[in-house]
Amino acid sequence: MLDLLIPLIMIGVSIFALARKQDVYSALLDGGRDGLKLIASIVPALVMLLTAVHMLRASGAIDLLTQLLAPLSRVVGIPAETLPLVLIRPFSGSAALAVGSDLMLTYGADSLIGRTAAIMLGSTETTFYTISVYFGAAGVKKTRYAIPAALIADLTGFVMAALCAKYL
Repeated sequence: MLDLLIPLIMIGVSIFALARKQDVYSALLDGGRDGLKLIASIVPALVMLLTAVHMLRASGAIDLLTQLLAPLSRVVGIPAETLPLVLIRPFSGSAALAVGSDLMLTYGADSLIGRTAAIMLGSTETTFYTISVYFGAAGVKKTRYAIPAALIADLTGFVMAALCAKYL
């Protein structure tokens, strides 16, 4: 039955549009054209973002930043082992899932680090990816306070995830 969901929705929308005497085919073509324009406007930012994340991981910059930030993370309450996740998550969801999976395989899903990583993945956002997609789609060039506010929200999510995993 689930396989028929999309065809049934398309048939239902077509019947509704025909009942209102609207040209369904032209509307479908216009929507497809607008969607392709949107994709074309977003792709360059996404390619740049994903390339940057891959370069950071391959160059060892993430490992270096992890070592530098480890003392600060202990003060804030974030396990140093989860710092690669903290550094990658604002940029790429798939890379963050890979890091989280590695943490859970290494330390165990029920360990403090595994639970912290799971909560971090669920309570934070891929900030730069989201901003590039939505602001790019809207044609906004200046993000003003969106990036600092989102990064503060992410930091709050990371700290609270670590505290919740530790104390709850």
